[in-house]
Amino acid sequence: MIIGIDASRAASGQRTGTEAYATFLIRALIPAAAERGHTLRLYFNQPPPEGLIPEQDGVERVVIPLSRLWTHARLGHELRRRPPDVFFTPAHVIPVGIRCPAVATVHDLGYEHFPEAHPRRQLAYLRWSTRHNARAGRRVIVDSQATRDDLIKFYGTAPAKIAVVYPGRDPDLKRVDDPAIIAAALARVGIQSPYLLYLGTLQPRKNLVRLVEAFVASGLYNEGYALVLAGKSGWLAEPLLAAVRALPPAVRVHIHLPGYIGEAEKAALLSGATALVFPSLYEGFGFPVLEAQTSGTPVLCSNSSSLPEVAGDGALLVDPLDTAALSLAMRRLASDNALREALIARGYGNLARFTWAKAARQTLSVLESAANGIAPSPGLD
Repeated sequence: MIIGIDASRAASGQRTGTEAYATFLIRALIPAAAERGHTLRLYFNQPPPEGLIPEQDGVERVVIPLSRLWTHARLGHELRRRPPDVFFTPAHVIPVGIRCPAVATVHDLGYEHFPEAHPRRQLAYLRWSTRHNARAGRRVIVDSQATRDDLIKFYGTAPAKIAVVYPGRDPDLKRVDDPAIIAAALARVGIQSPYLLYLGTLQPRKNLVRLVEAFVASGLYNEGYALVLAGKSGWLAEPLLAAVRALPPAVRVHIHLPGYIGEAEKAALLSGATALVFPSLYEGFGFPVLEAQTSGTPVLCSNSSSLPEVAGDGALLVDPLDTAALSLAMRRLASDNALREALIARGYGNLARFTWAKAARQTLSVLESAANGIAPSPGLD
């Protein structure tokens, strides 16, 4: 069987959650597909970086030069001209008008919970693309039970059509134990220890204005702590930036916005942090939680959407709408070493649930069922 995959997100220069998902899942699918005698045909909109997806038997790379309407015009034309047995898009949308069986991963429906946090045109596109994926795909993969429930609630998707496949953790991310390496990385981004770390895009649903307010209320800055909000600015980031600018200079100096953090700096920042603070209002999965647990860093995150499902018992959970509770939780993590050590140990234990090899096996089962017109098995392992 030939499995076509939209690999365009895997070739992206700045890796965020969906790009990481596409990259690591495709890498894991290569050996899993080979074991079952399948060929992967990977479609790129630009030549992939060297070493990203190694050339090998059973893998065909098709580079279709980038254009404005790449997905629906260029990729769609290629899929109609030379259709695979099944097509899979791990991080985007199924091209309109293709005739081969298709499967899409829907990562989250945060825009349905917080439509006001999205520009009007973007909101319209997100709703259209999710509805299209749910209707055009023979199967739909989701990252969590929370997203499955949302897809049923907001789009009326048949439950039997949806498969929950947990992503794996970042196989390239390792804990940094060398203090000199951590110090050098902190110096490059202008940060000093101790600090609490948020990792992710700066956008309204991440609840960062409330996080800043909770940090200020905690008074931890008086004890030398910093709050680091690491990530690129997303849509409507200005309220956060304005909230930081409005703080007194003596407080503002303890809040850092270093922008997008590369992979090497990310590993060092995670390893050196007192805790990851991730009070997002909505997540379809929440990769930073697993990244922190991999790095041996305690996690403080929301008790809503998919985050309790992902964090397991390896996180301190808090109501993301309760500023006082968030502030108190930050103080607890800064002062309670026993709590920190317990969360670290439970976080390591939680990681066993999330491997890309397992995700690849489950994804292949869904793709095979879609190609053959067979309903997926309730147990995908």
